[in-house]
Amino acid sequence: MCNDDNLALYYARRAAEYEQIYQKPERQADLQKLQEYFGQLFTGFDVLEIACGTGYWTQVIAQNAKSILAVDYAEEPLAIADRKNYGNCPVRFVVDDAFSLTEVEGNFNAAFCGFWWSHVPKNMLSSFLRTLHGKLAPNALVLMLDNIFVEGSSTPISRTDADGNAYQVRKLADGTVYEVLKNFPTPDEIRTTLAPFAAGIEIIELEYYWIAKYRTIQSNR
Repeated sequence: MCNDDNLALYYARRAAEYEQIYQKPERQADLQKLQEYFGQLFTGFDVLEIACGTGYWTQVIAQNAKSILAVDYAEEPLAIADRKNYGNCPVRFVVDDAFSLTEVEGNFNAAFCGFWWSHVPKNMLSSFLRTLHGKLAPNALVLMLDNIFVEGSSTPISRTDADGNAYQVRKLADGTVYEVLKNFPTPDEIRTTLAPFAAGIEIIELEYYWIAKYRTIQSNR
């Protein structure tokens, strides 16, 4: 059993099977809505993508984005992402830690974080947001996308720690078992966390996914 300290190892080993999660039949209607929404939203933007994984959402964003710098901590999913076709959008991949982003240079006017919020310990969310916003221009567009817990579709929560962080026990195809931090925040929790950093917060809830859309109120540099 591996704990959340090995999250990067978990996703490195899961890379080849990661996109199977998007094949769940009950989620297809939501995924279609998300693909249409994100495909248009980043039109003309220079996008910083956090925790891009295998590039599933990078391809969606690349339909209309001006450029994308996509970051992930694990090299294995990035290798898969790097082999994909992104059309005419310039896409660059960088191995980096989302909590430091030391390898990220530029002045991005948009950011996308897909399924990363849920893996951040609650007491580190504000620190992550400060780091992220430090790489963005003032009034940058930011999109967060993550899961809503749905009984029967989501992996059951195995335990909750003293800080309120939830965990799931996950088994890969090779039989390896990992305990992974996976939080499912309420809309109020999302708004409260974002309030010191964001303006015009809009939260959209589908059946299986939530979206938080906002603008940065300062660069935090």
